[in-house]
Amino acid sequence: MRTALVLGGGFAGVLAARALARHATVVLVEAGRYPAGPLPRPGLPQAHHNHVLVTGGARALDEVVPGTIDELLAAGAHRRDLTGDALILSREGWFGRLATDNFVISVSRWLLDGVVRRRALSAPGITVREQTRVLGLTGDATRVTGAVVAGPDGQPVPLVADLVVDATGRRSRAPRWLAALGGAPVEEQTAGCGLAYSTRLYQAPPGLTREMPAIMLHPRPRPDGSEGHGATLFPIEDGRWIVTLTGTRGNEPPVTGAGFAACLAELGSPILADLLAAACPIDGVRPYRIAADRRRFYERRAPTEGLLVLGDALTATNPVHSHGMSVAALSVLRLARELPAHSRAEELQAAVAAEAEPAWRMATGGGAGGRASRMLPVRALLGNPALINAFFRIQTLNSAAPAPLPAAGPPPAGTREAVAQFPHLSRWLRTRT
Repeated sequence: MRTALVLGGGFAGVLAARALARHATVVLVEAGRYPAGPLPRPGLPQAHHNHVLVTGGARALDEVVPGTIDELLAAGAHRRDLTGDALILSREGWFGRLATDNFVISVSRWLLDGVVRRRALSAPGITVREQTRVLGLTGDATRVTGAVVAGPDGQPVPLVADLVVDATGRRSRAPRWLAALGGAPVEEQTAGCGLAYSTRLYQAPPGLTREMPAIMLHPRPRPDGSEGHGATLFPIEDGRWIVTLTGTRGNEPPVTGAGFAACLAELGSPILADLLAAACPIDGVRPYRIAADRRRFYERRAPTEGLLVLGDALTATNPVHSHGMSVAALSVLRLARELPAHSRAEELQAAVAAEAEPAWRMATGGGAGGRASRMLPVRALLGNPALINAFFRIQTLNSAAPAPLPAAGPPPAGTREAVAQFPHLSRWLRTRT
């Protein structure tokens, strides 16, 4: 392989370009125009909501683009260990504070994309074509030889490549492009999730900018038996908190400021309402809806050489487990490891699909991830360090050898006991009462 063409310049695309640049001259096609720095990027509405890298994804990102995590942390991103740096309320009660090697990196999507894009695309051999749309693929049913694109002037331009990577995300049109070449159909599976989110940014109050734990409140039944809302708070750069309310179809969280505040007061714990009463909203409430998870099984169809599909174009899951970007990073790392030994796109597609499969099973309730989700309501989990560690290892896609675990006491009985595990936060709250 001497030339590669990457379609889509988002998170997965720029990482794929970086990995391929070690083996080929790469052209990256991006429909929009990149902002000059960590600023909003058009066409990415979900970017206003909470984004984290879980353990496996953070480590994969740092292997594909070394030094990225250190730069993100230096720029204000936060590492929060689970459950050592997190207040987590399940349906059955609070998790105790436990030091493990499972963690998340919380950061705004704008800062994450800006740092990753700059570092990844600085590699030699990568050319970026911005404001360029993909019109279709070239080749035939057995082999893709490139793509036809159109720049700002709208004129079709053929680009030839030994390998074409589709990283165009959830809106990928690859099945239609392949059909136009006479290729076999792509098997697709969807699973309805009906998730609804409402997110708001806050400026953290003085004294709670760096030492703030992550907070995750799982949905709990209301007194009338109906399902309540869930909520998360993650500290991000510039002393801000990103707060998200979660719900499902028919039980969507509010989309107004007043409704958002009222919903906070009705959660399973008053902790978020108490904290946000002292914080300053930065913007309005932003809603987001996800109807279904989707998996396209390119590895099962009659192979079309010269084409590789990855990221959300391959497996698009709901953000309950925060796996989207991490699966993209893990998939590109797998691609980078496979490239020296496998040149056929068929083999690369099978490897990338295998990397994405655990997250798909977890999102749709099957396999190891499904078992982990069903473990959560079991109260015995809350006081068992080994089970807690096993649960969060699965959740954070952590495949490294487990670290020794400290002893742990019984789980907190309520919000006060849970907060008391974090002395700085506990002292701050006492000054407010």
